[in-house]
Amino acid sequence: MIMHVITNFTASAGAETMLCRLARGQTGCPVMIVSLMGMSQRNRLLAGQNVTLVALGANSPISLLRSVWQLSSLIRQKRPSVLCCWMYHAMIVATIAAWLSGKRPPIYWNIRQSLDDMSSLSASSRLAIRICRHLSQHAAGFIYNSARALRMHGECGFRNHNAVVIPNGFDLPDPVPQGADGSRYRKKRVGIAARYHPQKDHETFFRAAAAVARTHQDAVFIAAGRGMDSENASVRALAARSGLSGARLNLMGEVSDMSDFYRNIDLLVLSSRTEGFPNVIAEAMSYGKPVVTTDVGDAAQVAGSAGLVVPPRDAEALAAAIRTILDADDGQYQRLSQQARRHVEEHYALVAVRGRYAEFLGTTNREHGTVVASATAPSVGEVGQ
Repeated sequence: MIMHVITNFTASAGAETMLCRLARGQTGCPVMIVSLMGMSQRNRLLAGQNVTLVALGANSPISLLRSVWQLSSLIRQKRPSVLCCWMYHAMIVATIAAWLSGKRPPIYWNIRQSLDDMSSLSASSRLAIRICRHLSQHAAGFIYNSARALRMHGECGFRNHNAVVIPNGFDLPDPVPQGADGSRYRKKRVGIAARYHPQKDHETFFRAAAAVARTHQDAVFIAAGRGMDSENASVRALAARSGLSGARLNLMGEVSDMSDFYRNIDLLVLSSRTEGFPNVIAEAMSYGKPVVTTDVGDAAQVAGSAGLVVPPRDAEALAAAIRTILDADDGQYQRLSQQARRHVEEHYALVAVRGRYAEFLGTTNREHGTVVASATAPSVGEVGQ
């Protein structure tokens, strides 16, 4: 049995989404997913013949301590052949729980976050990173989803013995027909998909969107993600301070099925201050959508020649890049769309990524050393090239 331990399985963010994809494709070896906190109804649908789900309900500091003993008991009962831990708090709890269980299965840490901007992380996450730095010597190996995350954690003090970079993987949707009705490419619906959190830097996005709205009267902006809805007073205040009219902004909140979101935008923007491997970039590109992203994590590599990359926290640069895409003619936009889809097909197909996970987690006696298994990508090019 492979036991995956994750801090929280209630959201649909990058780590949760990738874990769902791995579990759906797992055959033969049974899988147990243990969430220290909760589990969404959507993620509960994974339960079946080969996948078991357990939520420990650790929603307070005291219950988090209790989860160590609960997980230790599960490890003794289920005797997993390997533990794979997703996110920092899960790494801490699972490492200690494995010690207490007496079974000591190999523990692999799956790190999904780069450290571009530590100030954007919560105090709890920063503390967990410090603790993980000291515990890292006890991990059997490390999976990073970006090369930058591996490098930054090494510089932070993580041991990184037996480390591998495995990018996120994606099932490719059916191609989105572009201009099938003979109309021009729209190039006016600008989307962002990110939960409301300081590291996603919606303030910079709103400021850039307001600037673009002043020069492009037909541009509209669509925001999806947990907390990105009209009920959130902080989001409304950010938009108002930026000068972005509510008539130009569609706040969708958390979306259970993102396919319609990607099909109905013409351009995806990532404004984050820090990332590992940003799923939303590759997801949008799999639908043939160009991207504008800040230079965080491996975002530039993921975007490849189908995107423009700007410095984080620079609203003017972000606005300029958005305008570049909006002003592309139909031929340039079509080439970007095709490049986006092809890039994901060539570098981030889910079947290959599943194979890398199976190989790495199935090898418990690998020699110590750093192995980088991420696909290389071309540098970011100019629009239309």
